[in-house]
Amino acid sequence: MSEIRVLVADDFPLFRDGVRVLLESVGDAVVVGEAATGEEAVVRTHELQPDLVLMDIKMPGINGIEATRRIVGANPDVRVLMFTMFEDDDSVFAAMRAGAHGYLLKGAHQEETLRAIRAVANGEAIFSPAIAKRVMQFFRVAPVAAPSALFPELTDREFEILELLAQRYTNPQIADRLVLSPKTVRNHVSNILHKLRVADRAEAMLTARAAGLGENGKPAQK
Repeated sequence: MSEIRVLVADDFPLFRDGVRVLLESVGDAVVVGEAATGEEAVVRTHELQPDLVLMDIKMPGINGIEATRRIVGANPDVRVLMFTMFEDDDSVFAAMRAGAHGYLLKGAHQEETLRAIRAVANGEAIFSPAIAKRVMQFFRVAPVAAPSALFPELTDREFEILELLAQRYTNPQIADRLVLSPKTVRNHVSNILHKLRVADRAEAMLTARAAGLGENGKPAQK
């Protein structure tokens, strides 16, 4: 089997060095490039065409989820393994929707990391045990109503943000929770107000709660 060609996308040089050292200790994988920002990850992937991109979520510029979306869209043969500290449901499912082929938490043992890299490069989908359990639990629970049934005019992302508005999340809190830039959140909120034909976020919140959103969610902490 030929070596697995890996691009490491993370803004911490020590982490990138650690991955390089780990892969150099085995004979079937090699780091062919590094990226410190989301934009650089997209560019370097296009240039190097690695077999796998080891991608962090929180990076300067565009985040790892948006970088993953662009990489998978432009390079369908390249596989992406998220390797991050974020284990909340929003990050996990956002990564899956973006096209990630696996989700591994930093802190995983070296053997688990190597196994994940090999599995994803071989065409499998893989998740950390804790993440896999939560994914299974999520799909066991039927949603109360599909977004398209409640607000068909909204995109999936806009519906996510509307749910958080219904729980009284502020724009900065939404940005942090969904790993988006504040500007992106503002644009989504503006689109929501326009599509729902409401005057402001307070009216949007009332509209959402009238439809049953936010009732089971926890209000954001101040």
